Amino acid sequence: MSDLNVKVGLIGKLDMLKFKNMSKTREKAIQAAPASEISGVFPVNENAKALHPDFLELTVDNIIVRNDAKTFVLKNKSGTPLPYFRAGQYISLKLPLDDSLVTRSYSLCSSPKDALKGRYAITVRANPGGYVADRLLSDMKVGDTVITSAPQGFFYYEDLRDEKQVIGLAGGSGITPFLSMARAICDGIEDFELTLLYGSRTEEDILFRGELDEIARVCPKFKVIHVLSDEEKTGFEHGFITAELIQKYVSGGRPYSVFLCGPEAMYKFLEPEIKKLGLPERRFRRKLIDVTKTPWECAGYPQEAKGKQFSVTVRQGPQEWHIIASSDEPVLVALERAGIKAPSRCRAGECGWCRSRLLEGSVFIPQENEMRRWADVHYAYIHPCCSFPTSDLIIDIPGEFY
Repeated sequence: MSDLNVKVGLIGKLDMLKFKNMSKTREKAIQAAPASEISGVFPVNENAKALHPDFLELTVDNIIVRNDAKTFVLKNKSGTPLPYFRAGQYISLKLPLDDSLVTRSYSLCSSPKDALKGRYAITVRANPGGYVADRLLSDMKVGDTVITSAPQGFFYYEDLRDEKQVIGLAGGSGITPFLSMARAICDGIEDFELTLLYGSRTEEDILFRGELDEIARVCPKFKVIHVLSDEEKTGFEHGFITAELIQKYVSGGRPYSVFLCGPEAMYKFLEPEIKKLGLPERRFRRKLIDVTKTPWECAGYPQEAKGKQFSVTVRQGPQEWHIIASSDEPVLVALERAGIKAPSRCRAGECGWCRSRLLEGSVFIPQENEMRRWADVHYAYIHPCCSFPTSDLIIDIPGEFY
């Protein structure tokens, strides 16, 4: 093979010389520029701030009582439109309770169209023995101010990935993201067919029954089937949602996607049922499951750690705390109980907002909440919201973002 001969003309040589001196030319321009702060209002920055704010300051505008739940209608204090969202997303509330600041995420149950009117809606259901839900139900009043994140999350319809026919599986308060989807379909914002199988114990327990039935009446692309586990009544399916029941409501043998949102017990029951459907992975979507309250029942949990308490050294910038954490609850809960302002949003391992460096020690992470990137696993970063201590720990957490 002969040598490759490349001839460079005079213009080419000048271009190469110009490229070689580019960094010097840029540095000279930087040094010559005035050091004064850039002033003025730039539309692109204002739009970015409106669509992706660090936090939102909302006011409780209305409260709708629904049996053991309440819908809180939140409005922008400034009266301007709120950040738009995809039906199925959630917001995270930052709440001062006792001596702590805690976060809780709630799916938006309103239509994305309402954001343009400066309003969101979330629904909170009673959770006996819980730390936050019952306090919100008893204490939150019209006129109260709430600090929240902007909408986020990945539980929404995407036409490049999902089939036009979607079978929604909901249980309990897991109905809220589906209500938002149904409203978005009815408003013409989303374009897919949603058949919703909604599981409740009894007819009286059904949340949003009136709204769901009315949307189904006026919107041909939405259908709701109520499934009662503890009652047999005409007009309702009875028992639990199974693979056979899902297939019963698939229309015309067409391809379909399955979306799932509900309590932990429902996820565990439906896991083998979903496998029976033989769906490709991309056609099964689920809202990330909340962190389990019984980690010792999960595969891989070190049983010798069950019921123990461990010391945790927490570093945040120049500050350092020494606290106690139980192996039966996520590290984030221990941080909040100690009054440490730790960032968090989804509380399920998905968003990475609480991402922290594990300097020493070991933790257990349930497989369904293991959403870390490979590099984070390799370099010992954890999500405290879904990490259970199994030894004494030293962790470095980020500062608060809002």
